[in-house]
Amino acid sequence: MNLIIRDQLINPPTWFASFRDLTLYCHIFLHDHVVIESDDPDAYYQWIKPRGGMDFIEDFVRPGSEDGLHLDIEHNYPRTVVTDRIAPENVHRLIALIRGLREGGKSAGIG
Repeated sequence: MNLIIRDQLINPPTWFASFRDLTLYCHIFLHDHVVIESDDPDAYYQWIKPRGGMDFIEDFVRPGSEDGLHLDIEHNYPRTVVTDRIAPENVHRLIALIRGLREGGKSAGIG
């Protein structure tokens, strides 16, 4: 399954280590193809690549071009987990919501 992460969730207030933890877990344990949804992939790639952010990311995709489960800042697609950040206090909850949507849920939100 594709896990499509909105590019804005890479920016602060997201903690980069928590972003890596989330992508590692989804790639290794859930066997997801993790991609970043972006209109400007070059800027994000140049920022996250030297920090090890691409280790569990398959590719960048254009918004709306891929089907899958979305992690986004707003509800734009079915099967979306909505959050304003990826941080130590919510990474475990995000993983639980992603797992729940994989098992047939429609959408979920977390602050």
